[in-house]
Amino acid sequence: MVGLLLAGSSANGQHPPTVSSDLGKHSRHAHGHRVIVQADETALAALSRQLAGGLRRTLKHAVVFEVTDRQLAELERNPLVSNISGDLTVAGAMAVTNGVTGATAVWDGSAAIAALRGTGYTGAGIGIAILDSGIARHEALDSRVIASVDLVSGEPGSGGDGFGHGTHVAGIAAGNRTAAAGVTPAFSGGSAPGANLIDVRVLGGTGSGRTSDVIAGIEWVVDHQAAYNIRVMNLSLGHPVTESSLTDPLCQAVERAVAAGIVVVVSAGNNGVTTTGQPVLGGITSPGNAPSAITVGALDTNGTLDTSDDAVAPYSSRGPTMYDGVVKPDVVAPGTRIVSLEAFKSYISAAYPQWHIAGKGRNAYLRLSGTSMSTAVVSGGAALLVSAAPSLTPAQVKLALQLGAHFRPADGLVGAGAGSVDFAQSLKIVQVATLGAITPLPVRPGAVAFSDTGTLIDRLYGRTAILPVRPLDFFLLFQNAGTDPGVLRLLAPSDPVTRAAPSYVVWGNVSRWSTSDYIVWGNTLETSTGQYVVWGNSGFTEGSYVVWGNSIGGAR
Repeated sequence: MVGLLLAGSSANGQHPPTVSSDLGKHSRHAHGHRVIVQADETALAALSRQLAGGLRRTLKHAVVFEVTDRQLAELERNPLVSNISGDLTVAGAMAVTNGVTGATAVWDGSAAIAALRGTGYTGAGIGIAILDSGIARHEALDSRVIASVDLVSGEPGSGGDGFGHGTHVAGIAAGNRTAAAGVTPAFSGGSAPGANLIDVRVLGGTGSGRTSDVIAGIEWVVDHQAAYNIRVMNLSLGHPVTESSLTDPLCQAVERAVAAGIVVVVSAGNNGVTTTGQPVLGGITSPGNAPSAITVGALDTNGTLDTSDDAVAPYSSRGPTMYDGVVKPDVVAPGTRIVSLEAFKSYISAAYPQWHIAGKGRNAYLRLSGTSMSTAVVSGGAALLVSAAPSLTPAQVKLALQLGAHFRPADGLVGAGAGSVDFAQSLKIVQVATLGAITPLPVRPGAVAFSDTGTLIDRLYGRTAILPVRPLDFFLLFQNAGTDPGVLRLLAPSDPVTRAAPSYVVWGNVSRWSTSDYIVWGNTLETSTGQYVVWGNSGFTEGSYVVWGNSIGGAR
């Protein structure tokens, strides 16, 4: 291959492409690479002709190639290419749950909700796209899996759910509560038992898949959102962050889906501790680092309806995000020891029979833990909200979920985001904001909401980010949800957040390990891939103060 430049083109004023860190680290120590290349349409067409033998998939905004070391080196020097990312492997990261999250109150119509609208909601008619290992036939899903597509590379047409993860996730989001009657009381239905499910298979029989498969799945959902009324997309999956969300093709696909009006709910990841039990900061996985996604961490309810004994699960990934320093997760939800649907004869069912709870065949149930589970809880909750108010935008859904949540000061923003979800409280907020109901503004002391692109932590330390929301400001806030990132909004003007030091608001109890506002971990804390995390405030540009290994990251 001789120079991947377009004939007759000029590279004046253009720069070499950005390259994800996994390729930078390994590109000289392997014989082949599967990469996602981003460029303009003309350049991608030319590259596809020149690398036709290595062409693996064409996406809407990128092309996937299998390239040699030499070809990768050529691409890295090509000024017509904007970004090169590794096509990384992506993996999948209720009775008590529905009571803790307030889902049952939304179904049945609590007194407060009935006073506003006089009815309850189950997500009926709303489409939830489950991008996962597939959805097996199960009695708890009846006929509500209304579409299926298989996009797994190398496993064409296999369908179903050979792994078992996607079926469990689907049940948490939208399983019905009648199938388990007489089988087990541990499953009382998904968060939105009336919603429709769209099965988009992007993970194979081993529970993993390619990043490009997931991107293809996201693009398919956007193209078919009108046909199936897809309002919510569930991504209980991820891979390590290797570049800024601004260049990460998976994050970009998520951002386009949100811009198209789809609420994208993503798992935070299960990288909260090292193998030796040390807490990890910055363990959020991609695409959980996409700013517009609703990124969900996991809560351990300890099997009770009493929220006083709830705790963020140790395995749940904490923020901020690598490279960009974005505050994540956005909320937390029950994710530990969650009982849901078991896929008949799946890998998980066969390999881990101890996780089986009850039932058999197409009406069996098992217990799993992880942010995959908590993500599905919130996807169902989002479907409840949009079924109650179809005009909601994704940003408004995020705002309602956050303002309805119970803030968890001990875990800080980077541990639990705005807190543990409460769908009944969020629905009250939606009803007041969108229906003009004559009722007092729903106020819970300590309720917070935020959207962030990498400036929130700095602004909190600079004391320019906290903004109390007065009752008269509430409607304007809801109307313009997500338009002012980097601000921590308080629904109540007087609460513990305004009296706490910025370090405690950000880090929660993590701050007890430092004598300064800025936390310096040095070599004592690592990310899930072994990179050292150092927090400081000197020697960095553009307001960033995060160092990962030997590289400097921050808002771009």
